[in-house]
Amino acid sequence: MIQRLKGSQEVAAEIVNPRSDSETENNPDAAFALHRGGKMAVQATVPVRDKDDLSLAYTPGVAKVCSAIAEQPDLVHDYTWKSNVVAVVTDGTAVLGLGDIGPEASLPVMEGKAILFKQFGGVDAVPIALATKDTDEIIETVVRLAPSFGGVNLEDISAPRCFEIERRLQELVDIPVFHDDQHGTAIVSLAALRNAAKLTGRTLGDLRAVISGSGAAGIAIAKILVDAGIGDVCVTDRKGVVSADRADLTDVKAEIAALTNKSGLSGSLESAMAGADVFIGVSGGTVSEAAVASMAKNAFVFAMANPNPEVHPEVAHKYAAVVATGRSDFPNQINNVLAFPGIFAGALKVRASRITENMKIAAADAIAGVVADDELAADYVIPSPFDERVAKAVEAAVAAAARADGVARRP
Repeated sequence: MIQRLKGSQEVAAEIVNPRSDSETENNPDAAFALHRGGKMAVQATVPVRDKDDLSLAYTPGVAKVCSAIAEQPDLVHDYTWKSNVVAVVTDGTAVLGLGDIGPEASLPVMEGKAILFKQFGGVDAVPIALATKDTDEIIETVVRLAPSFGGVNLEDISAPRCFEIERRLQELVDIPVFHDDQHGTAIVSLAALRNAAKLTGRTLGDLRAVISGSGAAGIAIAKILVDAGIGDVCVTDRKGVVSADRADLTDVKAEIAALTNKSGLSGSLESAMAGADVFIGVSGGTVSEAAVASMAKNAFVFAMANPNPEVHPEVAHKYAAVVATGRSDFPNQINNVLAFPGIFAGALKVRASRITENMKIAAADAIAGVVADDELAADYVIPSPFDERVAKAVEAAVAAAARADGVARRP
C-alpha cells in the first residue's frame, strides 16, 4: 500500500508556503476546507478485481509470502511496504508555534509531514500521535511498532526528552531514527552557511557563530557545525552563553559546552554577538538592532523563529551580507523539507540501520551543491523546496555516505 496525495503539488505548496495573513483574513475557512477529511489516504498498489486476484493478495496466496518471510526475515523488505515507509511519531508536546497541544491537535501537522515525505521524496509515511508524554512509554511503543516500518521520524517532541528518546530508540531498533526538529534544521542551516561563506570568499573554518536557543534545534546545529569544521561556535540560553563554568547546566547543555565555545566566552547573548560572523536564531526571542550592528563585517544573520524572526530581515539587511529566515515570504528559507525526504529516501534505498553524522553532513553538502557557483547571491544561498533536484541529490549523497560508513545493508 502507498499513500495518495489529496490534490496536486499545490497542496504541498500551501504547507511549505503558508497563506499570508491577508489571504487568511479574506478567506478564513480556507484552511479548514483544505483539511476537512484529512490530507491523506491509503490506496492499494495491486488490483483485487476477482477471485483470482483475491486469492493472491489475501488467502491462500499470502500464506506463501508469510512463510517465506518467517524463514528469511530480510524478505520483509521485498514483499511488504516496509522498505519505503516511515513512521512519523509525536506526542504533540512541541508543535512549532503552538507548543504542547496534545496528540489529537498535533495530527494535522503529522499528516502534513507525511504528504511532504511523499511529495518530495517518494517516501510513504504514516502519522502516529501518541497519548503519552512518558519517555519510557514512548520508547516502548515505538520499539513495538518498528517491525512495520523502515524508519522512524520523531516530530515535535519537547526537549530535553527528545534527545534521550532518539538516542535510546536508535540503540534498540535496527532502522533509522531521526528527530527532524534537531537534525533537519541543522542540516539545512549548514547547507546555507556553507554557501554564504563561499559567496563571501570564506570557509566554515573562518567563521565564529553564535546560536540563540539551546533546545533541540540549537543543540543539533551546534554539533553539526563542530563536526563540519566551524571556526568557533557558542550556544546561548535564557541565562546567556552556555559555558563550562556554569553550575546550572543540564547534562545535554554540559555536553555541548564541552564541545563548543573555544573562545571561552561568557555573559549575555548580545555580548557574544559582538564581532561574531554568524547569528543563528532558533529561540523565538528577540535581538536588538544594536547587537546585530556589533557583529563583524559581512556577517550572516539566520533568524529562524516563526512567525516572528529574532531579527526582522529589514533590520538584518542593514548590517548583514546574507540574511535567512524560517519563513517562505523572505529569500533564503531554512526549510526542513529540503532535507528529510531525501535523507530517508537515501537511507531506505540502502536499508541503512541508522543515520550517521557523515550522512547528515553529506545531505547538507548535497543541498548546498544544488546552487551553482555562478548562481550564488545574497538572496539565493539555499535552493527552493520545489527544486526537483534537491531530494534526488540528497538521496544519492546519503546513500553513498551510508555505504562508506558501513551502515548500508544493500548495495
